[in-house]
Amino acid sequence: MAGIYIHVPFCKTRCIYCDFHTRTDMSPKHDYVSAICKEIELRKNYISNETVQTIYFGGGTPSQLSYEDFLKIFDAIYAGFNVVSDVEITMEANPDDLNGKYPETLRKLPFNRLSIGIQSFDDDELKFLKRRHSAERAIEAVRICKSLGYDNISIDLMYGLPNQTMDIWHRNLDRAIALDIHHISSYHLVYEQETRLFRLFERGDIKPVDEDLSVEMFSAMIDRLGDAGFEHYEISAFAKNGLYSRHNSSYWLGAKYLGLGPAAHSFDGQNRAWNIASTPQYIEGISLGIPAIEIEYPDKNTGYNDFILTGMRTVWGVNLGELEKRFGASMKDYCTKTVQKHIDRGFVTNTDNVLRLTRKGVFISDGIMSDLMRVE
Repeated sequence: MAGIYIHVPFCKTRCIYCDFHTRTDMSPKHDYVSAICKEIELRKNYISNETVQTIYFGGGTPSQLSYEDFLKIFDAIYAGFNVVSDVEITMEANPDDLNGKYPETLRKLPFNRLSIGIQSFDDDELKFLKRRHSAERAIEAVRICKSLGYDNISIDLMYGLPNQTMDIWHRNLDRAIALDIHHISSYHLVYEQETRLFRLFERGDIKPVDEDLSVEMFSAMIDRLGDAGFEHYEISAFAKNGLYSRHNSSYWLGAKYLGLGPAAHSFDGQNRAWNIASTPQYIEGISLGIPAIEIEYPDKNTGYNDFILTGMRTVWGVNLGELEKRFGASMKDYCTKTVQKHIDRGFVTNTDNVLRLTRKGVFISDGIMSDLMRVE
């Protein structure tokens, strides 16, 4: 089983925190769609003829593509790959795009999961983040999509914003829970270099939220969403009724995936590859039949570190038997010896030869995973 990721780099406006490869110039969109279809033909053997179980349109803003754009890409995907009948097909969307006839048009396409980038239900926070929608528009977008029969909807929420208080955060959680959806992804605001947010921070115009308050927000989210029936199945992801993101879960579980589009990453089970982070150069390379791709051939240490990093983030944890099978007995011994102090302190459990973070451990997960890494 394998996944396909399609990176859509187009956005109407650029959010102040975004460091993904995006552009507000829509002029190359036609050539981009043609390039995606051709890249499918050029690289369809990358996943070794495995069946495709997930397809994910991310961005950028995939909801900037038209029905005709999606139709061409889907035709190419189904012509090039063996897609399972119960495939999960996700589209990331901006709430501001889910209005008028567009949501109805999407129902004619095979999307069965929507990931809506709401980020906040506070209008002042949305303005600060340079989001295009209001809180009410976001709520209405979800309502419209539910009325059209979408029963697998995820939203993104962001916490740890400058000037964000616990009262604001609780109101955000109130509104998210009231939507009666099945999946929420929530991330702490990160000050990435080369973003407007980072420049505001460097100038002293904004101040990051206090670390203790960040921890309190994260803790409140775990409790509130847990009480509402959500399972905390990955550090930043919560799901009801087992409706995990199958696509993202496949990343964490080490499945193969093919990334299409500029800056998209791929994994063939052993090596990682990524397309050039330039839309014009991506289009040019594909048109010439020579994709501009870089490849990383990880050594055993890097592979082990990736295994730890992805496994410890999830409820599935790190299976020590699988670790030994992939990386050898010495790596397993290193891991079990290193993790013991975290087990003794109640941050990690070892049940049936599987390591998992405890509730306490989740709060210091970065430190634990870093400690388990192998550096030589």
